[in-house]
Amino acid sequence: MARQLNKLSANEVKNAKDSGKMRKLADGGGLTLVIKGKSKYWWLRYRFAGNEKTLSLGSYPQVSLAAARQARDEAKALLQQNIDPSAHKRQESTQRVSDGENTFRTLCENWYQQKHSVEVTEAHAVRNWRRLEIYTFPLLAKRPIRSIQPADILQVLDGIVKKGNVETAHRVKTLISLVFRYAVATSRVDSDVTRDLTGYLPNTQVKHQHALVRPDEASLLLKDIHAYQGHFATSAALKFSPLVFTRPGDTRQMRWEHIDFEKAQWELPTTKNGAPLIVPLATQAIAILDEIEPLTKHRSPYVFPNVRDAKRPMSNVAIKAALDRMGYGLVEGAILGKPSSVYFLDLNHPILRETGIRADQIPIRSKGSAETEINQLATIVGRPGLNDRLASVTQHAAMPIGMKKPD
Repeated sequence: MARQLNKLSANEVKNAKDSGKMRKLADGGGLTLVIKGKSKYWWLRYRFAGNEKTLSLGSYPQVSLAAARQARDEAKALLQQNIDPSAHKRQESTQRVSDGENTFRTLCENWYQQKHSVEVTEAHAVRNWRRLEIYTFPLLAKRPIRSIQPADILQVLDGIVKKGNVETAHRVKTLISLVFRYAVATSRVDSDVTRDLTGYLPNTQVKHQHALVRPDEASLLLKDIHAYQGHFATSAALKFSPLVFTRPGDTRQMRWEHIDFEKAQWELPTTKNGAPLIVPLATQAIAILDEIEPLTKHRSPYVFPNVRDAKRPMSNVAIKAALDRMGYGLVEGAILGKPSSVYFLDLNHPILRETGIRADQIPIRSKGSAETEINQLATIVGRPGLNDRLASVTQHAAMPIGMKKPD
């Protein structure tokens, strides 16, 4: 004959009193209300692997009769699966603590501090952290990373795409993937949930913009640059940039200690790809440095210091903002700052050809990565005569398009 379940009523539980010693009221199926003094609490007695065990289900009235019965039934279901309810409860408690410690934001912070900030440039790391803050934290920051599913990631990405920022959505998806891969490597999650979203986002559309390729166009740009009335460091950087074949970031972070005025060259100990680079300086470039030296060298290690903090290099948007104000914001070959970052090398190549410079005198710009371009330019280091020839090429090309050789 089956044992009776649900023997107690809600009123019996509510009105049960202490009899001077521990009192137990059985509800059936191992569920018992224990009364001791003014306290009432639920026990569940069961057998597992041949041993009798007791599982605490909480105090009354915090845990009602109905809730205690539900907990009993759930424990019985675990026993049917050969799972010890007490061990299961301990595991759940440990998981709750782990989930509280391993939120998405916590994993982002760990990934950023231990990997990302030491693997990329500071500026790049800061930009990516801002993307996480702006686009992912509002929805995901407090979520346990184990609880995040592909649908949650889609909600983040769809919100970005709806604003027309498809490229940003791709970047954010990549960042989320990097965080999840870090979480996998540190045993916080089992897999990267973004892998199932491959191909979901629309492709980014490349916008081809007008390039300044004729000497008359370049001459107008350079004359506008020389007429620019902005901050003196920004103005000097604008004038200097067309005279060197370097990355915008290298120009912004140019240091006085790396300039050899006697040899008329700029010696970069390391570039983005880690290789050293020697940049020959035309007479016009030296004249610009001579002009700005008394204004910045005494207060900053950088030739072109930040407007607000001289201990830092010029902002990566300062030159772009200046070009925007001059009306060149959407002209390829004129922009130095992101997001439309290109090099004055784009501007120089066709103009050098138009001014009569032979092809073998022009530094090669490949169709490959920017690192490849810098590597190819770095071949000038240690090759007799090439530094002087490149300086001569730059100086010769500058004069007919508006950058006259100083007296």
